[in-house]
Amino acid sequence: MFFMIGVMPFNKAIPYMFSCVCPKCGRMCQYEVFYSGNCLSLFFIPVFRWGKQYYVRSSCCGTVYALEKSVGDAIAKGENIIIQNSDLTEVNSNYAPVRRCHSCGYECTSDFDFCPKCGSKLD
Repeated sequence: MFFMIGVMPFNKAIPYMFSCVCPKCGRMCQYEVFYSGNCLSLFFIPVFRWGKQYYVRSSCCGTVYALEKSVGDAIAKGENIIIQNSDLTEVNSNYAPVRRCHSCGYECTSDFDFCPKCGSKLD
């Protein structure tokens, strides 16, 4: 007799719409709330879940924040909660500050001192 037992990570999105200013890049964005954890499966059927952690991803720069468990539980229950910056802890960021050339409007990363398109000095 064979038993198909496995431990797999899981992610699940929570429907939540909230527009705000991103604490990382300063642009307007929407928060995407999801939770993840581990799941014990028996014959590919989830039996037991543990390690549940709530996360928030900003739609503008893709920065991922860990969310306080109490706030995440309230959002999962459908309560109308406003996420404060104090509820967030940065986990992962792919954000690179962007500089814009005042002459041609070209956007480049912050490691350039001169515009790669027109050669003007960046401020």
